[in-house]
Amino acid sequence: MATLRRWREALIGLVVLVAGGFVALAALTIFILGVGIAFVAIGLFLIWGGVQRGRFRRAATGPGIVTLDEGRVTYMGPLDGGVIDIEDMTVLMLDNRSRPPVWVLRQNHAAPVHIPVTATGADRLFDAFLRLPGIHTGQMVWKLNRSGTGLVLIWEREDGTGWPTALN
Repeated sequence: MATLRRWREALIGLVVLVAGGFVALAALTIFILGVGIAFVAIGLFLIWGGVQRGRFRRAATGPGIVTLDEGRVTYMGPLDGGVIDIEDMTVLMLDNRSRPPVWVLRQNHAAPVHIPVTATGADRLFDAFLRLPGIHTGQMVWKLNRSGTGLVLIWEREDGTGWPTALN
């Protein structure tokens, strides 16, 4: 069941792809053929996104709980925790020196938030990280799954781009 939950989006995409393929192959009119091809395209898109999400997910066996509410990430751990707004983030790193590895979320003038990749709800961070301008999710997932031993820079905000300036 855990494997099915981890890859659920990709499996849904596969079902949509197969259903669209059957509709396209059995089509009697051009309209139905177009509907089948559209479902095949949607299925391919869901498979692509589902594979990235599946590779990002880890078993929730680590310490702490992660919540995501309207762009605000909250981590409550047994020893520490923190809150950070995705819009205020300046740097995203992966610290492979820890076991399990931890996400390091930094913002100006505040202590960084360290979130274990195996914390309960850490899979929600994928959706939060999608809001970062210019982030490459494929590279992020690759760096997460690569066995390394250091601190890895995933994303860094470029000054003056991506976010509105404050009025005060």
